[in-house]
Amino acid sequence: MSPVLNSSAVYAKRRAAIGRALLKAGGGVALLPTAPELPRNRDSDFPYRHDSYFYYLTGFSEPGAWLAVEASGKTVKSTLFCRPKDLEREIWDGIRLGPDAAPGLLGLDAAFSLDSLDQKMPELLANQPAVWFPFATHKGLETQVDGWLNQVRARVRLGAECPQSQHDLCKLLDEMRLVKDAHEIAILRRAGAISAGAHVRAMQTSAAMLRRQAAGGLREYHLEAELLHEFRRHGAEFPAYTSIVAAGANACVLHYRAGNAELKPGQLCLIDAGCELEGYASDITRTFPADGKFTPAQRILYDIVQASQEAAIEATRPGNRFSDPHNAATRVLVEGMLDTGLLAKARHGSVDDVLESGAYRQFYMHRTGHWMGMDVHDCGDYTEPGSPLQPEKDALGQSVMRKPSRILKPGMVLTIEPGLYVRPAKGVPKKFWDIGIRIEDDALVTARGCELMTRGVPVKADEIEALMRT
Repeated sequence: MSPVLNSSAVYAKRRAAIGRALLKAGGGVALLPTAPELPRNRDSDFPYRHDSYFYYLTGFSEPGAWLAVEASGKTVKSTLFCRPKDLEREIWDGIRLGPDAAPGLLGLDAAFSLDSLDQKMPELLANQPAVWFPFATHKGLETQVDGWLNQVRARVRLGAECPQSQHDLCKLLDEMRLVKDAHEIAILRRAGAISAGAHVRAMQTSAAMLRRQAAGGLREYHLEAELLHEFRRHGAEFPAYTSIVAAGANACVLHYRAGNAELKPGQLCLIDAGCELEGYASDITRTFPADGKFTPAQRILYDIVQASQEAAIEATRPGNRFSDPHNAATRVLVEGMLDTGLLAKARHGSVDDVLESGAYRQFYMHRTGHWMGMDVHDCGDYTEPGSPLQPEKDALGQSVMRKPSRILKPGMVLTIEPGLYVRPAKGVPKKFWDIGIRIEDDALVTARGCELMTRGVPVKADEIEALMRT
């Protein structure tokens, strides 16, 4: 990704919105650093990835940068601190934008060299009623801000006033980022399409390699390589997270990483993978037969998971709550557990009994979705702001006091990802042992329901088998 996107108006609009929020709160200055570079070993850094909050307000992906947004009276002013031009370092590390070019290209009011940060920051903080910065996201940031504030306090006798309060900037930004704008939605759709194509490629590769190599030779890392190739081939900068490619029983490990396990005919393969494109994530999971044909036992459980996802999709609409898709999916999964004997009816009772007892967590132990956007597990409150606490049961069935779940609104993006994970256990039919299935899509809440942005890869079992025959 280039350090600057040709969409400065998008970021200027977001900075103006933050400025208005600061003015509404009484004014002040917001400070926001980008992510630091991190060493991988003695003479090499990890691939650099900007801070999501910083990028959301700037579209600038160079390391070593800061943004200050001042809001006073009716005026909002944005200032960037970035690395200065350095011809010698640019030979080694690439071209820098520099403070002279930054205001024009990024739509900022001013920009200064990073070298002047410690000099300029106390000047920006002086006579401000409040300072806002992200809490608990950047190691040492509070100490750095305190140092600048102490410099302001040292000038009190000269007429300077120090900000009287400090606030978490993330609270304002989280609410903004939760509802995506048109610019973000367009990127998310493209990221979803690229990732869907990668899953298609992995499915077809799996079947083709097993047809050619009857004696074996297909391993999880082969399919991971196909995913990464397809991501990069279409311009995605990174995987959005570490890809899960899980053969057979490995699919029952929720955060399994692609390894060297061999995929064999008759096994399922679970792939949970998505690319990051222009700072935005995608997140898809598909489970498919390695050789392209579901066994009868696999098909029974797969159809249950697919039906549960359809129920969750139907519940993903404006006005419903974030918890509604999970509740809809879980009810269908529990019905399937009882019908297949994963849970014995004589012991566990009805669907409502199982939901009350939580016995289903033996086979389904995670939530059905999460927010998604710049981060694959994106920011945003999962409970409705301003609502009173009410009694509710937690994941362990204990009674707790919580706010009600968030009300879904158009522009929110969440995943829908039910699953079943059957480990060997007493009383569990052996034909289902070591089967792990998850189906996941990225859903944009729309005015009438939701749009699945990742359906470029099949979901129905018959369609997966047809794809893998080609």
